Amino acid sequence: MSETAVRPAHVPVDRVVDFDIFNPPGVEQDYFAAWQTLQRPGVPGLIWTPRNGGHWIATSGEYVRNLWADAERLSSEVLAVTPGLGEVMRFIPLQLDPPEHNPYRNAVMKGFASRFVVALEPKVKAVASELIDDVIGRGECEFVGDFAEVMPVNIFLSLIEVPLSDRPMLREFGKQLTRPDGSMTVEQLAQAADDYLWPFLKVRLESPGDDLFSRILSVPINGRPWTVDEAKRLCRNLLFGGLDTVAAMLGMIVLHLARHPEHQRLLRDQPDLIPAAADEFTRRFPTVSVSRNLVTDVELDGVTMKAGDLVYLPSVLHNLDPRCFDAPEDVNFDRGLNAVRHTTMGAGPHRCVGAGLARSEIIIFLREWLGRMPEFRLDPDRPVTMKGGNVAACTAIPLRWNV
Repeated sequence: MSETAVRPAHVPVDRVVDFDIFNPPGVEQDYFAAWQTLQRPGVPGLIWTPRNGGHWIATSGEYVRNLWADAERLSSEVLAVTPGLGEVMRFIPLQLDPPEHNPYRNAVMKGFASRFVVALEPKVKAVASELIDDVIGRGECEFVGDFAEVMPVNIFLSLIEVPLSDRPMLREFGKQLTRPDGSMTVEQLAQAADDYLWPFLKVRLESPGDDLFSRILSVPINGRPWTVDEAKRLCRNLLFGGLDTVAAMLGMIVLHLARHPEHQRLLRDQPDLIPAAADEFTRRFPTVSVSRNLVTDVELDGVTMKAGDLVYLPSVLHNLDPRCFDAPEDVNFDRGLNAVRHTTMGAGPHRCVGAGLARSEIIIFLREWLGRMPEFRLDPDRPVTMKGGNVAACTAIPLRWNV
């Protein structure tokens, strides 16, 4: 994944930093600290790495936020540092630029309308409660495998009405997209997703139901039905979008709470703080990064990025930039509106369409987990591990509690 590239002539020598976005030094112990090395004194707001074919990285929080929202000078069409990923996946609406992407995004937004999110709350609560029932009597669990990778994925699979028994296979698809290990080519991954989805999609197109895919595909695109190719690209986008991000967030939240029992106690004693806590946790623990392709030359931070260059935008470097947030590493449930001005869910026309659902899941999880579980802590005999990628995540969070 980390093949190196020759520095282009327009990239100044002093902007070159050897940094592999998929495996920054120390990422297995602390994803956030690994990325924050790019905001140490003396590091420019834009750097260029020869890794993964060569690309820019925005290290200034202001640049991350502004470039993420800039749909005029930057395109989402190619999308990814991973070679060939964007060209093969061709996600709708993620890889379309305004104005072409507008009718598709509007259809997706209707599918995720707040009334559907609210209607889903009893299901989210039931799934969370069932998983707690499975672990509470043990006195220990490995949170990632026992809970974080199960609850949000089961919710999403229920939304699209596919068998929950397929979750382990689909989780592997998600990991290969966001944290590829080389075991599948991009073409194999796309084909595997399409082969899985097509029988369900065919039924939705021929006889729409009440599931998420049906709701979206029932919305005309500029007055006409969706084509089969468009429908495949949409469902591929939603499948991968629903498999990783909330799972990663739940892991980071529980890791923090295990390390900070005072926050466990505060939220147990004052459950009305939980919605604000969900917003602050979402700001504090960003794990998503995106790529953008420059469609014109952009002068910024004393350099010229050329049309055709790729720039990588890590939300962690906006949310944890002290120039953008006061004491950004502190978890502060009193931030108010400042807590939601983050980039965890993106910015601009491609802001995550599932942000409302994700927030609802986090709130319900916190209410159920803290409402029922005893005070929990990390298992001192087993390590916490993390992994980087376009969606970083904890890979192991061993917990203990008194039964």
